[in-house]
Formats: sequence, C-alpha cells, structure tokens
Amino acid sequence: MPRADWGTNVSPRSIDGNCTQAVCIFVDDVDAHCERARKAGAKIVDEPATTDHGEDYWSDRAYRALDPDGHPWWCLQRLRDKTEA
Repeated sequence: MPRADWGTNVSPRSIDGNCTQAVCIFVDDVDAHCERARKAGAKIVDEPATTDHGEDYWSDRAYRALDPDGHPWWCLQRLRDKTEA
C-alpha cells in the first residue's frame, strides 16, 4: 500500500505516456512467456532478443510489454551468468 510520504503515483496514460516506473522479472523461457502474454492481450513493444554483454559478463534474452496503464514490463531469461574471476 502506498504511503502518504511517497507522493502521488500516476498512470503513464495520465501523463502522455511518460514512464513512472518499470518492472523487471526473470522467467524460465522468455519466448514461451512472450507468446502467452501476447495471446492474453499484452502489447509487446520489443520482441524477444538476446543481449550478450561479453564473455566476462552475462547474457540475457528479453522482451518488453506494456500493461493496461502503460507501465513497461521487462521479462528476461538469463542465458549466462557473469563469470567469477
């Protein structure tokens, strides 16, 4: 429950689509998750894509969707963790 001292929470729809917050979750199979979200009516704004940050770092596959209020949701699947030195 929001606290009074946190200020006012607003929907991106009420401020011309500007982002007020974002959610990032890790899933086991990002491609299957994206298809389920799409079939359920999610607005997919970035299709699943792989980002590799180099051998010494991590690699993820992710997509981005907007919820009904316009908040972005990033759904990621970790493909490789950062290697420890």
